Amino acid sequence: MTPTNLRAATDPLIGTLVTTASEEHAEALAGCGLDWLFIDAEHGPLDIGDIQRVVRAAGNDILTLVRVPEASGTWIERVLGTGCSGVIIPKVNAAAEARDLVEAAKYPPVGTRGVGPMRAQGYGNGTAADLAAANANVLVVVQAEHIDAVHAIDEIVAVDGVSAVFIGPYDLSASMGLPGEFTHPDVVAAIARIRDACTAVGMPVGIFAGNLDRAREVSEGTTLLAVGTDLSWLTGAVRAMAAALRPE
Repeated sequence: MTPTNLRAATDPLIGTLVTTASEEHAEALAGCGLDWLFIDAEHGPLDIGDIQRVVRAAGNDILTLVRVPEASGTWIERVLGTGCSGVIIPKVNAAAEARDLVEAAKYPPVGTRGVGPMRAQGYGNGTAADLAAANANVLVVVQAEHIDAVHAIDEIVAVDGVSAVFIGPYDLSASMGLPGEFTHPDVVAAIARIRDACTAVGMPVGIFAGNLDRAREVSEGTTLLAVGTDLSWLTGAVRAMAAALRPE
């Protein structure tokens, strides 16, 4: 999956969040018919070694997008070194930030990403052609999760090298003083504003949905749809099983 065919996707690509360092969870989820895994190193307790093991366990037949702990070039370089498909960068509120972060994700002469003996570079055996392919194929997804990002969205989506904009509805609503009020008219309008700006330039849009019902509500016009988390699916299924087998 490259940025080009990510833009060409006509149906939502379905994924879920990986929040634990379990290689078994990642491997099992990758075999469930999903299109991508949202590996969360911002809110999950994953270090760089955990991320690489999870990416490796997921395999090469599914997109692995890692949300870095913070919007920094250092973290982007380290995470891309694991061989993941790309990064999701939190709290990008301005076009200048987006440009700097895209540059950190690209090798020279396009950007400033360092070359070293990482997994993504064949442990030191990568070629110039490999670096050029990485520049073309690595996905750089910026999160719009603050009202400031909404105000700057036209400039953000115009930044060359941004592969998609991912809407974070929880933090976005909180930044508006309306935490969790996804159906509030102001929150609905803010999300629509992001979508409209992306549509105008052919930019893919992603969004998180906490459950299946919410996913159905937001799936139209969405390319990267992340539904629930590894642990929410696990605990939900076990809770339903226990309730079904417990005598009334």
